[in-house]
Amino acid sequence: MTTLQIGDKAPNFEAKDEKGNVRKLSDYTGKKLVLFFYPKASTPGCTAEACNLRDNYQSFLAKGYEILGVSADSAKRQQNWINKHELPFSLLADEEKEVINAFGIWGPKKFMGKEYDGIHRTTFVIDENGVIEDVIAKVKTKEHTNQILK
Repeated sequence: MTTLQIGDKAPNFEAKDEKGNVRKLSDYTGKKLVLFFYPKASTPGCTAEACNLRDNYQSFLAKGYEILGVSADSAKRQQNWINKHELPFSLLADEEKEVINAFGIWGPKKFMGKEYDGIHRTTFVIDENGVIEDVIAKVKTKEHTNQILK
């Protein structure tokens, strides 16, 4: 789906998180960033993925990673999801799909025989200099940490 590849510069993004704070790629200069895109907060697959990252959050911090989630959900929906599952990381409320489109993960999908446009679950691992280290397009929601930290 995405045309971004390992070694590409990550698109510079700017969007508000669940609290209304503006987050930019430049905020993570000097840090490694796990940027995970998911279709919809509070759905079973997305919850499994986020909880897997939550349960292994200290391992990510120990290896110098920050985690940031992105979907087209509203800030209120993102905050409710964080509260319900005690997620320790921020979530971008990209309702205008600016970050989603910059990373090229919006497009046609099929679910139960129906076609529609939506977010393709994808994770980008970005190094300290804003360069993409890994693109995970086939996310295993319950084992996502292992895919990232291999």
